[in-house]
Amino acid sequence: MAVHYRNNQAGAEQTAAAVKSAGCDAVVIAADLSNAGDCARLVGTVFESLGHVQTWVNNAGADVLTGKAASLGFDDKLRRLLDVDVVGTIQLSRMVAHRLVQQEMQMPASMVFIGWDQAPHGMEGDAGQMFGPVKAAVMAFSASLAQTLAPHVRVNTIAPGWTRTSWGESTSDYWNVRATHQSLMHRWGNPQDVANAVLFAADPENSFLTGQTIELNGGWNRKHPQ
Repeated sequence: MAVHYRNNQAGAEQTAAAVKSAGCDAVVIAADLSNAGDCARLVGTVFESLGHVQTWVNNAGADVLTGKAASLGFDDKLRRLLDVDVVGTIQLSRMVAHRLVQQEMQMPASMVFIGWDQAPHGMEGDAGQMFGPVKAAVMAFSASLAQTLAPHVRVNTIAPGWTRTSWGESTSDYWNVRATHQSLMHRWGNPQDVANAVLFAADPENSFLTGQTIELNGGWNRKHPQ
């Protein structure tokens, strides 16, 4: 397994340690997805290290809500998201797709993208105006890539709803109430929920699943007011 990071080396190594404790090998690779050269180096290193790849998960995204980036203006945040989440993801995925198609495997390889459940519908405020178009672009690319690569590679998107990331752990009571009440399950999503959905989409046993977007939001509560 390959674990990619840009700045959070400690987090990547922690993930790799968890992988190794489960009995698998793991390689940690640093790369800046806003740089095309780094994307090419990342892809080359992964395939050279692993030999072949069964599943590729595109879950990298620029964090503009916490840390130093939180103080940036709207335009700078949007540009960072476009460079990493959209352009970087597309460039990287096209390189990976070429390698996956060339592999000789009994079961189709799988690529999974991370979208956002509210991207197709819209959300008020700066966050909606940034993440909405960015994640909608990722989801549209995923759908087009599925059409392009079938039947050799399955491509699906997991679109989480309110998920307790670093931002969710430090946000105000307003967002906590909104997140928990806009889900029929009355709770935030968590990273394990997303991981479980990714595993489902990537499972070779689900070989008839491709070109789909799975909304992972605990069921949207249409009774809860905005």
